Amino acid sequence: MPRYHPAPQPSLRCCLLSGGASLRMGQDKALLPHAEGGTWLERTLRLLAELKAPITLLSRWPQHLTLAKALALPQLETIQEPPPWEGPLLAVHRLVERYPGERLLITPVDMPELNAAALHGLLSAAAAAPQTIQLAQGGVQLQPLLAVLPADATIRHHLAMAVAKGERRLQSWLMEQRWQAVPLEPQAMRNCNRPEELQLRALPQGDQPQH
Repeated sequence: MPRYHPAPQPSLRCCLLSGGASLRMGQDKALLPHAEGGTWLERTLRLLAELKAPITLLSRWPQHLTLAKALALPQLETIQEPPPWEGPLLAVHRLVERYPGERLLITPVDMPELNAAALHGLLSAAAAAPQTIQLAQGGVQLQPLLAVLPADATIRHHLAMAVAKGERRLQSWLMEQRWQAVPLEPQAMRNCNRPEELQLRALPQGDQPQH
C-alpha cells in the first residue's frame, strides 16, 4: 500500500502593514514608544522575528523603513509602498502579487499588546485549513488586519478583480471569501487609534504596582 504523504505547507511570510496616516491618533502610531522598549514598529518586528520566517514591512513612510533596517534583522525586507495609498485592501493586494503561493501572516502596527500566543493560534488554525483565510476574533469582534491569508491563485484573482472594480474596504472583500474566525484573547488584539486608547488598562487585584 502506498504511504500517505501530506501536502507540504506553503512557506510562511510575516507581513507588517505600517502605512496609515494616523489621523485619529494625531501622531505617527508606528513611532510611539512601547513599554517593552523601542517603538511600536520595532516591538512588532521583534515579535514577528521570533517566528523565524521572512518578514516584509510595507509602509509609505521612509522613516519607518529606516528604523526597521536599523534593527538589522536578516530575514527582513522593507518595501516603500507606492501611491495611491487607499487602505489595507490595496496593500494586501500588492503583497499577494509580490509573494504568490506563500502563506501571509498579516499584522498591523497598532496592536501594542499583540503576543506570540495570538500569532501561534492563528498559524495553528491556518495549518489545519491551509486554503481558508484565518481572521482573528476577540470576543464578538473580528480583526481583519490580523489574519493568515494564502496567496494562492484564487485569492490573487479575487483580489485583483475587486481592486479593479474600485473596492477598497478590506472587510467587504473578506466577507465574500472562504474564511473562518479564530478566537483569541481580546486584550492581545487591542487596537489603538486615538490618544485616549493609550491609557493603561487597570491591573487586576494583587498585581498593583508597589510604592
